[in-house]
Amino acid sequence: MTLQIDLRPDLEAKLRSRAAAQGKDLSAFAQEVLEKSAQGDETLAEILGPIRRDIRQSGMSDAELDSLIEQAIEGARRDRKPKA
Repeated sequence: MTLQIDLRPDLEAKLRSRAAAQGKDLSAFAQEVLEKSAQGDETLAEILGPIRRDIRQSGMSDAELDSLIEQAIEGARRDRKPKA
C-alpha cells in the first residue's frame, strides 16, 4: 500500500535527520516508525535509550546520577504528602 502524508517542514527535517543517523532513507524510516507504533509494545531498552544517551553525553558520574535520582524521589514523596 502506498500512503501519502503532508508533513510540516520542521517535522520532515527531523525525520530525515533521524533516518540518516540510522543509515536509512525517509521512506524506510517512516515505515519502521509506523510499524513500531502499530505494535505498541516498545521495549524498556527503547524507552530508556534517549535517557541513557543524555546521561552519557552529560558526563555525569554514577554518584552524581544517584544523588539526582534520590533528590527527585524525595521531592516526589514530599509532593505526595498531604499538607496540614
